[in-house]
Amino acid sequence: MSRGFDEERSIRPDGLAIQRLRRDRGWSRRDLLEAIAEAARRATGRRETISQNLLEAIEEGNEAIPYSTLCRIAAGLDREPVELVFEAS
Repeated sequence: MSRGFDEERSIRPDGLAIQRLRRDRGWSRRDLLEAIAEAARRATGRRETISQNLLEAIEEGNEAIPYSTLCRIAAGLDREPVELVFEAS
């Protein structure tokens, strides 16, 4: 039996890639959190973001997060989620 895609399944993003994309834009972490909230507002009408502590943990430690959170970050960076996933070697 096949299951549907689980948006709450944990995934390991590439924290350094997220940090690099943020810095390439000249953004602070707060700027990225604001961009995430604005992307959510445009998509759903609600301003939703993540915590600054979670963003720091992701960037510095490749924290495993739900796929739905990865999608929020990707939207804030105007990227596809797959571009932010850590590639296993």
